[in-house]
Amino acid sequence: MKTFARSTLALGISLALVGAANANEFADMNPVTLRLAHVVNEQDGFHIAATKFEELVEERTEGKVNIEIFPNASLGDERTLLEGMQIGTVDMGVITNGPVANFVEEMAVFELPFLFPTPEAAYGVLDGPIGQELLDKLADVNLKGLAYAERGFRNLTNSERAVNSPEDLDGLRIRVMENPVYTDTFRELGANAIPMAWTEALTAMQQGTIDGQENPVNVIHSFKLDETQNYMTLSRHTYAPAIFVMGMPAWNQLPEAAQDVIRQAAREAAEHERQVNADMEAEQLVDLREAGMEINDSPDMEAFQAAVAPVYEKYGQQFGDYLPRIQEALNQ
Repeated sequence: MKTFARSTLALGISLALVGAANANEFADMNPVTLRLAHVVNEQDGFHIAATKFEELVEERTEGKVNIEIFPNASLGDERTLLEGMQIGTVDMGVITNGPVANFVEEMAVFELPFLFPTPEAAYGVLDGPIGQELLDKLADVNLKGLAYAERGFRNLTNSERAVNSPEDLDGLRIRVMENPVYTDTFRELGANAIPMAWTEALTAMQQGTIDGQENPVNVIHSFKLDETQNYMTLSRHTYAPAIFVMGMPAWNQLPEAAQDVIRQAAREAAEHERQVNADMEAEQLVDLREAGMEINDSPDMEAFQAAVAPVYEKYGQQFGDYLPRIQEALNQ
């Protein structure tokens, strides 16, 4: 009993010393404010991830690192944000993988259609050596990859008709992200694929200059796309990561202790967002159905997968050895 008491006392003293050491790490640090931007609204998973990150960083740095969040594309679209991070006019953001792939081409391997069968399969690759290698490549373009949050499995919506197979997409004007893999995927599916920034797409849907778009359920719900889109197809054609990314100018100004906190907080905030997305999707689908959206939850997946075979033929060799390595990891 005395041994247990001594051990407990020793543990308490040890934890207290660790806490004091952590506090001392930031005692002499000059306060820093980091501007974190994203392009979606405050109901979206990106904002949930950002606010969790803010909470963790401010708590663990004793308030020496303050996170200021700019939602709703208030600092620009995703490409503009990444360019701003490179030169130091924006500090960091939660950015969809597609635009990031315009800066590091290999990141686009994750955009290949029907690559990941489940979220768990995606997490295994993203959080493992392959995912870390690709995050590290961002340093070559003056960016710091911190962690993979998620945009999620993307689904098709449109204002014209129910879509069950690629034939139903013929001629529909579908907005896609400004990424060639997405553009080619939807052209192979028969759509008129139109790359554009998300902020422009919202206006285009309202004006009827495009017929539809593709995004995860959480985006469709948070932006109330049922108001302009009558039909949803749960195609789950692409699992889209999102990335906590920071500009090297901002990263390099931080002491190592703050860098460690930011890296770990980004990982924890990403995991938090993934769980929230999973918990919320079923409720969001119910809401969208009740709002009048017609949802096809069992489209002809074999037909969709067969139609995008040319995308793999075109891009399969463009990502070095990443595609075969991912496929091998998924089959283990």
